[in-house]
Amino acid sequence: MNFYLIPIIFISLIIFISLFFIVKQQTAVIIERFGRFQSIRHSGLHIKIPLVDRIAGRLSLKIQQLDVIIETKTLDDVFVRLKVSVQYKVIRDKVYDAFYKLDYPHDQITSYVFDVVRAEVPKMKLDDVFVKKDDIALAVKAELNDAMSDYGFDIIKTLVTDIDPDPQVKQAMNRINASEREKIAAQFEGDAARILIVEKAKAEAESKRLQGQGIADQRREIARGLEESVEVLNKVGINSQEASALIVVTQHYDTLQAIGGETNSNLILLPNSPQAGSNMLNDMVASFTASNQIGEAMKSSNKKKE
Repeated sequence: MNFYLIPIIFISLIIFISLFFIVKQQTAVIIERFGRFQSIRHSGLHIKIPLVDRIAGRLSLKIQQLDVIIETKTLDDVFVRLKVSVQYKVIRDKVYDAFYKLDYPHDQITSYVFDVVRAEVPKMKLDDVFVKKDDIALAVKAELNDAMSDYGFDIIKTLVTDIDPDPQVKQAMNRINASEREKIAAQFEGDAARILIVEKAKAEAESKRLQGQGIADQRREIARGLEESVEVLNKVGINSQEASALIVVTQHYDTLQAIGGETNSNLILLPNSPQAGSNMLNDMVASFTASNQIGEAMKSSNKKKE
């Protein structure tokens, strides 16, 4: 008799255990009775009728992410691969629709993402795809929300997380970028060289101006010194011509002395006789006299023409 009770007790224990079930947090359980929908149970400890009720499925109410990789062509005929991440969740009040209306929600979402991306990207050039990736993501989200809300899914956010053109296109873009940067660098170098040349020319012009001013000042002082020397000699009874001859001779011998005292100077042949200074003075006087005569003749000619 006891041997017959053991199977009964064992079966009773199994039935008792199967009477209870636990639903985790953020999870929904679908209960069917004889293959027909019975109820939806949420987190906590629940009871079902053994052998009559069964757990048909469990749906997570957490936010999930689906990554979709799409290859398409841009407006400028460049093939590009985009990675679109779709964040979605099952709407708590539409667990029935999410479980019974779609067998493969991932495939459905993927199809809509492909459709929207391949409709939007061919309208853009490759550069615009990088700039307007947020617009693509918003277009995908709007399309998915309209389509998937009827099936009990809420699209939280869509992100274009990667844009990968063909390797040859990326190399070409890098070359273009490098060429642009080299062009800008060359322009800066040219501007720097131009500024350097201009500043150098300004410095040379200023140097020459100052040098000319110095020479003019030097000659002015020499003339003033000569004038004072002539005045001093006139006071002791020496006339202007004799004073000029004396000054020229004195400067002539000072020049000879300065050249002779320079050890590194080249060979220079100069007249060193006492008449050399006098001859130089006579030549200068003759030149000044001829110049004055020519000037007076030109003035007279101009007056006659007038």
